Amino acid sequence: MGKIIAIANQKGGVGKTTTSINLATSLAVLDKKVLLIDADPQANASSGLGVDPQQVKSSIYECLVGQSSIKESVVETCVEGLGLVASHIDLVGAELELMNLKNRERVLSHVLSEARGDYDYILIDCSPSLGLITVNALTAADSVIIPVQAEYFALEGISKLLNTIKIIKSKLNPQLEIEGFLLTMYDSRLRLANQIYEELKGHFGNLVFNTVIQRNIRLSEAPSHGLPALLYDCESRGSVNHMELAKELIMKNR
Repeated sequence: MGKIIAIANQKGGVGKTTTSINLATSLAVLDKKVLLIDADPQANASSGLGVDPQQVKSSIYECLVGQSSIKESVVETCVEGLGLVASHIDLVGAELELMNLKNRERVLSHVLSEARGDYDYILIDCSPSLGLITVNALTAADSVIIPVQAEYFALEGISKLLNTIKIIKSKLNPQLEIEGFLLTMYDSRLRLANQIYEELKGHFGNLVFNTVIQRNIRLSEAPSHGLPALLYDCESRGSVNHMELAKELIMKNR
């Protein structure tokens, strides 16, 4: 039975999509069968893996509104063992279409149940909002990874997300756990970055991943080539960091 992990933070620009693409790739390289769900209407996880959302016949939108099954919507990526259910700008309208449904928060959970047995990990790249699609992702997930940018306002907004997780745990998904807080865009030369890491550790202890994702130009360049960092430059710091993260995640879930 595959583990479903949402990658979420309602603060934009913290590295959610970068983490989703590169963690999924690293897990696949480590011989895990992985499915990445692009649940962000911007579809950056799709284009970052070389998939043109406009050319995809069936996206996560069609799955949510009942026009297609999850298995019919999986497209192969440039990474062996990594499947993708792409996003589409239509996903913006899905929130309105789901609004009147009974059990509207559980639609994604039902959609994913069909594919769960086929994968070791299903990762969901959430949009930077706490709307109905993100609530669906958190209701479907076993756990959530929270990327946190190593900058001054990093901890701002985490309390809002933690409150949302608490509500979802109490009302919709009692099994939901925090897989871990992941420090991204880390620059060890900056005292502030180290302070933020210590602050996170102080607040959340073992819930903070030991692995940090360091600032890395190759990591930023890779999506414009439609490639994960591991295929763009396997020796770059960003590639190495995400491989370490994947190993840490696998060890945690043994």
